[in-house]
Amino acid sequence: MSSNNLKVGVQSVGRFLSSMVMPNIGAFIAWGLITALFIPTGWLPNESLASLVGPMILYMLPLLIGYTGGKMVGGERGAVAGAITTMGVIVGVDIPMFMGAMIVGPLGGLAIAHFDKWVHGRIKPGFEMLVNNFSLGIIGMVMALVAYLLIGPIVSVVTTALGDGVGWIVERSLLPLVSIIVEPAKILFLNNAINHGVFTPLGAEQSAEFGSSIFYMIETNPGPGLGVLLAYMVVGKGTAQKSAYGASIIHFFGGIHEIYFPYILMKPRLILAVIAGGMAGVAFNMVTGNALVGPPSPGSVFALVLMSTGGMGIVLTLCSIAVAATTSFLVASIMIRKDVSETDDLEAAKAAVEANKAESKGQIPAAAMASGDVRSIVVACDAGMGSSAMGATVLRSKIKEAGLNISVSNAAINDLVDADMVITQQELSARARAKLPSARHVSIGNFMDASFYDDLVASLKA
Repeated sequence: MSSNNLKVGVQSVGRFLSSMVMPNIGAFIAWGLITALFIPTGWLPNESLASLVGPMILYMLPLLIGYTGGKMVGGERGAVAGAITTMGVIVGVDIPMFMGAMIVGPLGGLAIAHFDKWVHGRIKPGFEMLVNNFSLGIIGMVMALVAYLLIGPIVSVVTTALGDGVGWIVERSLLPLVSIIVEPAKILFLNNAINHGVFTPLGAEQSAEFGSSIFYMIETNPGPGLGVLLAYMVVGKGTAQKSAYGASIIHFFGGIHEIYFPYILMKPRLILAVIAGGMAGVAFNMVTGNALVGPPSPGSVFALVLMSTGGMGIVLTLCSIAVAATTSFLVASIMIRKDVSETDDLEAAKAAVEANKAESKGQIPAAAMASGDVRSIVVACDAGMGSSAMGATVLRSKIKEAGLNISVSNAAINDLVDADMVITQQELSARARAKLPSARHVSIGNFMDASFYDDLVASLKA
C-alpha cells in the first residue's frame, strides 16, 4: 500500500469514528455543563441535579453514539439496531462504553442492512410491516446478546488496559510527548478524528471519575496555531503576512483550526513550532492540574473558557493558551526569519501546489473550467461545518455577484451525494474523489482564499 493510500485509509477510519461522536457533541457539552455546575466541586453544587451526571455518561452518550453509528451504516432501521446492540455492551459494566458503542453500533446497523438487502423484493404484499418490525426486533436482540456476552467483556478489558496505559503516561509526566503525534496528524486533517474519535471518549471517562479531564485540552488548544500565525504577522512577508491577521481571528475566536494548516504546509519545518507549542501547553496543564469538564467544540477560546472549572480554571486555561502560543511563536519566528530559500507568498505557494497536484492526477485546473454543466458546487471538509461553511459563504457571494445560476453548499466529505463540482483542501481531495468520482474535483489551499474563488468564478463565467 502506498503512503498516500495509507494516509487516505487512516483519514477514512478516523473520520468514520469521529462521525459517530461529532453529531452528538451538543449532548457531550450538555453533560459537561451539568457536571461543571452541579457536582460537589462545581459552580452551583446540587446533589439532586448532580444525579443526572452518571446516567447521562453511562447510558445516554454511548446510546447516542451507537445510534449514530448504526444510522451511518443502515439508515433509520440501522440506527435503532445500533442502539439496541449498544445496550449489550453497556449493561454489566460500570465504565462509559464509548469504545464499545463505536464498535457495536455500526455492527448492529450492518446486520440490519444486510438483512434488508437479502429480503428486498421477496416480501409478500401486506407483510412488509410485520417483517420489518419483527426482523428488527429479532436481529437487535441477537446482536445485543452477542455484544453482552462476547464483545462487551473484550472491550472492557481493552478499555481498562488503555486507561492503565494512559495513567502510566500521566504518572511519568510523559503526556506532553503526545503532541509529537497530535500536531502533525492535525495538519493531515486528522484533527476531528483525533479530538472526537479519541480524546473526547477518553476525556469523558476521566471526567466521570474526577470531574474534569486534561484530554479535552490536548488537541483543542488554539495556542500552537495562533503562535505560528502571529509569527507570520511579525516576521513574515508578502501575502502570507497580510492574510495571517484575518486567519488568526478566525482561528482563535472562531475555533476553525484548519485555517492555519496551509501556513504550516507552505513551510513544513514549522511543524516543529506547533509541536513545541502543544507540548508546552500540555506541560503547563499537567503542572497546574488544569482541566476541562467537557469537550470544547469548536476549539475556540470561548468554548475552552466555557468548559473551564470555575474562576481559577478560566485563568489557567487562558494561561495555557498563552504559554502554547508564546512557545510556538518564538520557534516559528526564528524559522521564518532564517528561511530565505523559500517565498512567503502564500498565493504563489498554494497555486504551485494546486497545479502540481492537478497535473499529477490528471485533474482539470480550476482556471481551465467552464460553467457548461456546472449547476451545483459543494465545498467539502472533514467535518462539513467550520472551514467549508466559511468557504461556501465566500463562493456563494461571488457566484451571486457574477449572476451565475449555480447552487453552492457545504458538506462533510463522507456526506457527499451529488454535485457537479467539489472543492476540497489538497490533503482531502483523494477522499473526496473516492466518495464522489463523478464530480469535478478542485483543490484549494485555504478556504478563505478570495483570489481562488475570483479565478474560479471568472472561468465559470467565461
